[in-house]
Amino acid sequence: MIVGIPREIKVDENRVALTPAGVGALRAHGHSVLVERGAGTGSGLDDRAFRAAGARIVPSAPALWRAANLILKVKELLPVEFSYLRPDLIVFTYLHLAANPELARALIASRSSALGYETVQLEDGSLPLLAPMSEVAGRLAIQAGAWCLQAQNGGRGVLLSGASGVRPGRVLVLGAGIAGANASQVAVGVGAEVTVMDVSAPRLRYLHDILGGHLNTLMSNRAALEEEITQADLIVGAVLVPGARAPRLITRAMVARMKPGAALVDLSIDQGGTSETSRPTTHEQPIYRHHDVVHYCVTNMPAAVPHTSTYALTNATLSYALEIADSGVLAACRQNPALRGGLNIFDGHVVHPAVAQALGIEPHSPWS
Repeated sequence: MIVGIPREIKVDENRVALTPAGVGALRAHGHSVLVERGAGTGSGLDDRAFRAAGARIVPSAPALWRAANLILKVKELLPVEFSYLRPDLIVFTYLHLAANPELARALIASRSSALGYETVQLEDGSLPLLAPMSEVAGRLAIQAGAWCLQAQNGGRGVLLSGASGVRPGRVLVLGAGIAGANASQVAVGVGAEVTVMDVSAPRLRYLHDILGGHLNTLMSNRAALEEEITQADLIVGAVLVPGARAPRLITRAMVARMKPGAALVDLSIDQGGTSETSRPTTHEQPIYRHHDVVHYCVTNMPAAVPHTSTYALTNATLSYALEIADSGVLAACRQNPALRGGLNIFDGHVVHPAVAQALGIEPHSPWS
């Protein structure tokens, strides 16, 4: 199979879908690899490294997309890339189609096959290809939130660690999954007063145990959420329903009752956001104020640390990419149930049930 690695064109997106070592692994399986010129520059990986691993450097995106059978990307396709889609093409990337009906319609119309990293799911319910970027985003969330709280950024001027004789800042984390757990870990590490909320008692118990009890855990319900929101200096939204739109737990009325200058970092923004006041932002213009609350809703937070993120992503995705390249999309999905969960669009139909529900479309099974 011919595997194409295009340069990412989303604003401030410096990650690349594959490292040179990943190229070497695909070549060892007998596949050809095309890399668009400069695709890895933002991650500190130059064309020479890809060429040395056996890739062919292609000068332009159109040439790469035309030649490739399988496209490996980091972020969702943007409208200028829709024209590259065609029936015999497989796209493997973060899709987040529940929050992006325009892309879903383009994929359906093109009859391309599209697999989303974020819906590949193991038997235990874990999301192995979302995990590495959730880990990075969760750790970055506290760093970003601390920056938002600085007075020059419109924040309330609270230092999360506090100081001698001064109480630390209060952090509320919504969701105890991988992103929420990592945000909690970093927040506890800097000395903040941390509360995490989730609907899963086992997840809350696990977090409480691994962090030595240095945080508060609460079962999530509307009454508890309304109370905690008014006390928080920083809220981290880290709620995820695989393939579906993120539940909007925070209402506009709740945001209006938050402390003036408090901060909200919405890690769920790729799936539509966990607050009614959230809207996508970029690394170039990461924040805005609503009801005197500083909102940070960057849709590709891990791109702030592209070198680390590229290696972490390749570590997770490579084995699945090899299965698709070796066997083809349907055979690979039949052989691997986890990869089957990643198939969102096939032959003009929506396959993933949660994506179909979010888009108001009947799901179609290619397995019958």
